[in-house]
Amino acid sequence: MEADVAKRLFTIQEYHRMAEAGILHEDDRIELIHGEIIKMRRRAAPPTGNYHAAIVRRVSTLLIPQLAPEYLVDVQNPVRIGEHSEPEPDISILPFREDYYASTGVTSADVLLLIEVSDSTLHYERDKKLPLYATAQIPEVWIIDVNKKRLYAYRQPVDGEYQEKKTISNKREISATQLSLTVKLNDMLV
Repeated sequence: MEADVAKRLFTIQEYHRMAEAGILHEDDRIELIHGEIIKMRRRAAPPTGNYHAAIVRRVSTLLIPQLAPEYLVDVQNPVRIGEHSEPEPDISILPFREDYYASTGVTSADVLLLIEVSDSTLHYERDKKLPLYATAQIPEVWIIDVNKKRLYAYRQPVDGEYQEKKTISNKREISATQLSLTVKLNDMLV
């Protein structure tokens, strides 16, 4: 007789309790995706990790003056999606709230634009996280591929898939659909 095997999926609440109990640590590179705790691989070499961090800093520094005070540029903080997912995108653009989302946390319904910077995780961003974002109805997602110096823009989520897909390269610019924001790709790269 063969035993049935099933995954044990975690809720966001259980995920937070594990952190409070010290099972998960603040410096762990993990995310809760579809109830599974996903450990992100450490980047192979420090310069690559430094480059990723530099791009995140540069993009946030570029966006803040253009979007403040109406919007918040949230850097590497969790976004709650349903009961079983809490990714930590590189940048989320949110409407400004005086409590800075302290009372509720950020949910997918709050996000106007989400930006992921990818140097070694492009397949993970596209195959796992992008469908999650589309299912959560996040209206627009940009993935910056630092290796190929391209930006992939995804818009109009329908049934877990983005209907509009656009690739930006070289000195071209892109405008966000939900915001008065236009930026050149080269301005976002270091």
